[in-house]
Amino acid sequence: MQDRHTYFILLNATKHWLRLSRDERGSYFEKIITPISQRFADTLSFRFFDAEYFNANVSDVLMLETTSTQDYMLFIEYLRDTEIYTVPYFEIINIIPAKENAYKELEGMMK
Repeated sequence: MQDRHTYFILLNATKHWLRLSRDERGSYFEKIITPISQRFADTLSFRFFDAEYFNANVSDVLMLETTSTQDYMLFIEYLRDTEIYTVPYFEIINIIPAKENAYKELEGMMK
């Protein structure tokens, strides 16, 4: 079993993103983000969560799961070349790396 890592990227949508129509936003993800994620389909997956209804600090959360830290870093580099960073469509508030149930792995090592 490969070691999986999760990264929670906390985002705030900017006025540049919000000015796009809903169709333009959907099209952007299909044309730009999906092809980037397909490059890493074997090692990386992502999910996008809306948070603005429940949180005043961030509007969205991008959850990336990967078995390759290098592919995660490359994925972020590709994103950095897009409007997500360059316009910017989103401000990156924080990146929280996490490992699901890491305590179980550590408990096994402590015995």
